[in-house]
Amino acid sequence: MKDLKFRHEWKHEISASDRIAIRQRMSAVASLDPHATEGTYFIRSLYFDNLYDTALREKIDGVNMREKFRIRYYDHNTSLIHLEKKSKINGLCNKQSCHLTAEEAQKIVDGDLEWMPHSERALVIDLYSKMKSKGLKPATIVDYTREPFIYGPGNVRVTLDYNIRTGLKCVDFLKSDCITVPAGDAPIILEVKWDEYLPDIIKYAVQLPNIRSSAFSKYAVCRIYG
Repeated sequence: MKDLKFRHEWKHEISASDRIAIRQRMSAVASLDPHATEGTYFIRSLYFDNLYDTALREKIDGVNMREKFRIRYYDHNTSLIHLEKKSKINGLCNKQSCHLTAEEAQKIVDGDLEWMPHSERALVIDLYSKMKSKGLKPATIVDYTREPFIYGPGNVRVTLDYNIRTGLKCVDFLKSDCITVPAGDAPIILEVKWDEYLPDIIKYAVQLPNIRSSAFSKYAVCRIYG
């Protein structure tokens, strides 16, 4: 893991009025992510865990070194699907990613794995190894809407995530009619990510009274029903 590039990350649980304030400030000092349509995009992720809910427990318990796998696509576009592994150590984050075809993603969901060790993508082989050795399997779908802003210096990314929904035990994440439900009383999440430094202009723009960093996890909150 020492050769991987890790980023800093803040997460804050905020209110609807906070979201409006942050949006206004960020619109004045940063740029909208060019991938956002009318300022937002929809994200659907399929998270993996094992029989013992290791990924869930490690997150809740604040384990210092942990990782989780997910498959993700945006704005209902299943022609561009990402397999991702997010690692965390000493509060810093790293994300590795590679592309999957819709057919490959469906095979993983269906438990058809024998093609994976023959892939030329190291991350596919890594997931296969963990599915075989640690019993990882698709756990649940996580849906939400994101408002993303970017700022060049520091490679800063500020996002506002809301309308978080869970697929309960549903893992048919390629099916647009897969039923999801609100993940309880999930808050709006402000996330701030950067490389070596966070410019003061962004630091001041995201400041809110009585708001502290949290360890909020969309995956964890989407497991509230089991």
